[in-house]
Amino acid sequence: MKYSIKVPCCKSKLKTIRSFVDDTLGQYIISDIDLNMLVLAVDEVCANLIVHADKENHLSEECIVLNILVRKNTIVFEVIDFKDHGFDFSNYQEPKLDDLIKSRRKGGLGLMLVRRIMDDVEFKTTNSLNVCRMVKKMPVVNA
Repeated sequence: MKYSIKVPCCKSKLKTIRSFVDDTLGQYIISDIDLNMLVLAVDEVCANLIVHADKENHLSEECIVLNILVRKNTIVFEVIDFKDHGFDFSNYQEPKLDDLIKSRRKGGLGLMLVRRIMDDVEFKTTNSLNVCRMVKKMPVVNA
């Protein structure tokens, strides 16, 4: 089953995205812990996209599309934006926790967290289409 939502690329829409993921996956038998972790991972990717890529341009006509594909043993999340640039995942180096603590730097853990929650995370950019595809392998049963 495929579910989709399209929202403006602004921080105020993160609550809408979280609710969409929660409501969509709430139709299935998924533990509260797993559900909250999946909502957190999707929220983190969308927040990073808005804050880093869009610079929170509240007047932007740009949008984010979130697709959720629910299969028997897998949930696939696709976060799509339509910018001229995308995240270069090939250059990403996971931060060292000790370094973040020593520098007292806020942030920097989001993608590391997403990678720990999901079984697979990939970023692809084609022309002005950027897709973050996250896969979680787990049994999914209708409620």
